[in-house]
Amino acid sequence: MNIAIVGATGNVGRKLIEVLEKKKFEISELFLIASSKSEGKKINFNGKEHIVIDLEKFDFSKVKIAFFAAGSAIAEKWANVAAEKTIVIDNSKFFRKDPDIPLVVPEVNSKELAKVKNKNIISNANCSVIPVVVALKPLHDLYDVRRIVVSTYQSVSGAGKAPMDELLSQTQEHFENKKLESKYFTKQIAFNAIPHIDSFLENGYTKEEQKTTDEIKKILDKKIKVTSTCVRIPVLVSHSISANVEFNKKCNLEEIRNVLYTSPGCKVVDEHKDGGYITPVEAEDKFETFISRIRLDESQPNSINLWIVSDNLLKGAALNAVEIAEALIEKDFYGQ
Repeated sequence: MNIAIVGATGNVGRKLIEVLEKKKFEISELFLIASSKSEGKKINFNGKEHIVIDLEKFDFSKVKIAFFAAGSAIAEKWANVAAEKTIVIDNSKFFRKDPDIPLVVPEVNSKELAKVKNKNIISNANCSVIPVVVALKPLHDLYDVRRIVVSTYQSVSGAGKAPMDELLSQTQEHFENKKLESKYFTKQIAFNAIPHIDSFLENGYTKEEQKTTDEIKKILDKKIKVTSTCVRIPVLVSHSISANVEFNKKCNLEEIRNVLYTSPGCKVVDEHKDGGYITPVEAEDKFETFISRIRLDESQPNSINLWIVSDNLLKGAALNAVEIAEALIEKDFYGQ
């Protein structure tokens, strides 16, 4: 089938190309689309150069699926236009709250894909929410999750390429004893941690924290109580999450480890020794959601703590989008 990638020159767009290659996704023709300033650029896919096409000039009736990886402004302007002619899988936050548009993580709620017929659009979840729900879905099925306290430690790639460049330049400037200038973050990001992602809301939470709460509930179970703190850290790629999970039923650590070992998308690395866990550097370029530091919360009953790490550009964005496409194809596009 024919596939389009809107935002093909950006971080997530290029990861989509990489994932499609690695998965040997069957494509008749791939259309790489971006803004007019990128028109004519060449990007390699499966050993062949593809010319980037101007979004304003593209006819979406040429493709069966269009991946959108260009942010909310482009999604707002173009996704509905494209959806009149094809199925859109959108990586931005723009459609996530829409009750008529499915917010999908295939390992967790693929049944929601049947709703694609509503508007021909499927929304990809937040890059730090996806690993949380992948890890917690099998435990929710087992013990019925009551409450989650989530602390995310998010890499700068979640903010885009320019913020990644700022981390690198600030790091160099630090060692050259230069004054550090912050353009893309509210504080110095090099050798620092910033407890602030996105703008503040009236309740004191940030939009990123509110998204975390809303999306976990929409994907996993609206009855679950969720609270979160989201922190930007000086890591290039991969988000980490500390999750405190309270269940409605008595839990057993051995049973938890066993079910996570066999759950789709999960990889348990949990040894009680130096280095017996996964860090962001090790998760980069990996498809799995890694789960470490599994232990009982001794301060309250029926509760555990988890450390979850995932490549935010892969499972947090591009990989999940491609897996949505695979699930669509498996379900013959309309959940049949």
